[in-house]
Amino acid sequence: MSDNEQGSPAAQPEVKPENTSMNIKVTSTDGNEVFFKIKRTTKLNKLKTAYAERVGKQMNAIRFFYEGRKVLDDDTPESLELEDGDAIEVQLEQVGGAQ
Repeated sequence: MSDNEQGSPAAQPEVKPENTSMNIKVTSTDGNEVFFKIKRTTKLNKLKTAYAERVGKQMNAIRFFYEGRKVLDDDTPESLELEDGDAIEVQLEQVGGAQ
């Protein structure tokens, strides 16, 4: 074996922070807060599904926003640069209207 294959410090993989868990708060317009612990690389579609199940709503009626921007299903905490304890706002789709 060469020196590089014997595990020199430069050859060992570093622990990446994106694999660590973080706490995210999901807040609704009526002031309810739901807390989740997710990995930095988890697609937020999974968080939306878990939130919908927890509050008893249809997933297609829920919209997530972070800093005023709509959160897409493929977004991750890492891609949005979320930090531990950050909040995602949730809005429920309104159906109907004045007749």
